[in-house]
Amino acid sequence: MRRPLLATLLLCLSAGAGVAAVSEAGATYDGTICVDAATGAMLSESKADWPGHPASVTKLMTMLLVLEDVKAGKTTLGTPITITRASVGTGGSMVWLAVGEKFSTDSLLYALMLQSANDAAVALAIDRAGTTQAFVARMNQRAAELGMTHTIFVTPNGLTYGKGPHDTTTARDLAKLGVVLVAIPEALRYTSTKTYTFRPGPKGVNLTNHNHLLASFKGCDGLKTGWTVAADASMVTTAHDGDRRVVAVVLGCDSPQGAKAAQRVRDQMAARLMTEGLARVALLDEQKAKLQALSARTTPVAPKPKTTKTVEEPGFFDWLGGLFSF
Repeated sequence: MRRPLLATLLLCLSAGAGVAAVSEAGATYDGTICVDAATGAMLSESKADWPGHPASVTKLMTMLLVLEDVKAGKTTLGTPITITRASVGTGGSMVWLAVGEKFSTDSLLYALMLQSANDAAVALAIDRAGTTQAFVARMNQRAAELGMTHTIFVTPNGLTYGKGPHDTTTARDLAKLGVVLVAIPEALRYTSTKTYTFRPGPKGVNLTNHNHLLASFKGCDGLKTGWTVAADASMVTTAHDGDRRVVAVVLGCDSPQGAKAAQRVRDQMAARLMTEGLARVALLDEQKAKLQALSARTTPVAPKPKTTKTVEEPGFFDWLGGLFSF
């Protein structure tokens, strides 16, 4: 059962985050967490192991598998993918793929991350595994390898309806996925891009990233938003301040004011989590530096051992040489 958000939950958001405020009265969520991207250490959490549905955040696992295949030499970002009938007309957010069209893996990944294109997700899944079912099996296997013990994927795109089955996960599991992705420069290249023209020409589609924190939160460069009627509003996001980086997750945010309000509340929550998380990492770094400096000052220097010359007793040849010394 979801608990109501406290009315004061996000009042501490700084103006620098630039998130347009919306009322949180009556809003609910499934879970939140913020972790240090360098170590995976938890910085804050609330119901982080409570199950929820990730909606299009599911596409982060799809991107991870594709990029890992690229790294393994099984495909390339320039490899052309021929669109099959199974990819066409999937519903929800799309780039309106047509049978027989060819697009590079690179272009489809931009469509996946910016437009949250469900048809692009299916096209990538079929290219990498032959069928969506086989690709989903790979998604679940990789999730298990990452320790995402409460995650079950049923689609490559998070698009489910009614009673499901639905992709299911937790805030903590999504944070584990996020930590892996932020260590991949190519992943951040896609998730930080704000606009992209897909299929240049008369049938081109100008894509705009759905993650509004890219423009409003300093240092934010990913990762993915999601919303469906069945799943409500979710987000895995990341931001860095110099060498410090955090990953924040908001899962299943809902608002009685409607879907748009829920998405804005989700963004506010994510901004607060990252603001507090970065401050926490900075404080921990400062404390660590002070302890190291104190340790260096107080560690006693061990005295050097005194060296003593060993005086050897004269041997037979020394005695014999002494007899003939003049």
